Amino acid sequence: MQNFLVLSLVASVVLTLLLNLLPMLFPKSSAKIERKVHEKVSEAVAKQEEGTQPRVRVFFPWKAMLLISVGLTIVVNPISLFASR
Repeated sequence: MQNFLVLSLVASVVLTLLLNLLPMLFPKSSAKIERKVHEKVSEAVAKQEEGTQPRVRVFFPWKAMLLISVGLTIVVNPISLFASR
């Protein structure tokens, strides 16, 4: 159990560093993503003001969340299996 906690903490730190450093390494990509998010938000506001869009809108793609969850499960389970031996 202690190994799992240490492994989880290390993975959390590594992922946090990656998420914070990737925009610095690829500034054009992060600017492009930011521009797309601003466009989506302004489109949603315009559609809501026109009354053509429902009031509740989910921005996070649930399909991607599901695929990432399954992928991480497939990656983490063998690592935890080998770490416990």
